[in-house]
Amino acid sequence: MQTLFFKFTGAPESVHIFTQVGAEPAGRIGSGVVELIAAILLLWPRWSALGAAIALAVMGGAIASHLLILGIVVQEDGGSLFTLACLTAACSAVLLLDGRRSLPVVGKLL
Repeated sequence: MQTLFFKFTGAPESVHIFTQVGAEPAGRIGSGVVELIAAILLLWPRWSALGAAIALAVMGGAIASHLLILGIVVQEDGGSLFTLACLTAACSAVLLLDGRRSLPVVGKLL
């Protein structure tokens, strides 16, 4: 949820990132909406595994964007956005593994 304010207000950093990956403004707003849905789902125990799965997918895209297009350091941030994406992905993976029984498809795969 931390980055939603920046995505929805069109902060220069967010605009720069999504311009670099060729997805400004639709990608910025679309990913913000998906992140908001994931964050809301994470608040309800019954739906937290689904929220975690969505968050993990979004963070996978963010990590891939950093590694393939943006680089680890974006606009001299010291790699903080990349680090936050990795931490969020790791936490999402733990939540997904913990709640996998609540998702029939994921429960069978894991």
